Amino acid sequence: MQNKISEVLLENWDYAMDTEDWAPPLSDALEGVNAEQAVWKPGEAGNSIWETVNHLTYYKERLLRKLKGLEQLPDLENNDATFTVTESGEEAWVQAVTKLKSVHASLREIIEALEEGAYDWGGSGHAPGEEVMSLILHDFYHTGQIVLIRKLQGSWPSNRSFN
Repeated sequence: MQNKISEVLLENWDYAMDTEDWAPPLSDALEGVNAEQAVWKPGEAGNSIWETVNHLTYYKERLLRKLKGLEQLPDLENNDATFTVTESGEEAWVQAVTKLKSVHASLREIIEALEEGAYDWGGSGHAPGEEVMSLILHDFYHTGQIVLIRKLQGSWPSNRSFN
């Protein structure tokens, strides 16, 4: 059976956020995390869960704006600046996670509409399909970091089951 590229991207997009496969999805990695756990760092060189959520949101929002033809977010000084957290407290943490999931869902709608030409790009830079796949891999990489942080905190369940 031959799938359209958008179907393959969409399936993997869902694995990254909501569907357990080889690894826990991002939504599971964030489930039950409170603001105190979200700002905890595993050491001086490590990022917090909250910083990572903001980093993921930044790059998803950049791609969403690009694919919708909207004005781009301002360029930041460097990649480290995408990990910045400027707020605190439970409400701000919930808003950060909600924004991440909302931007992810908006991108899902665009991925669903991609045609077979998703890898053909007449402009400069990467084709939309390439950028989506890159974000999927990016999500999995950082989800692994979030799970590791939670294990170091003792906030990740010692026994986990999934269907």
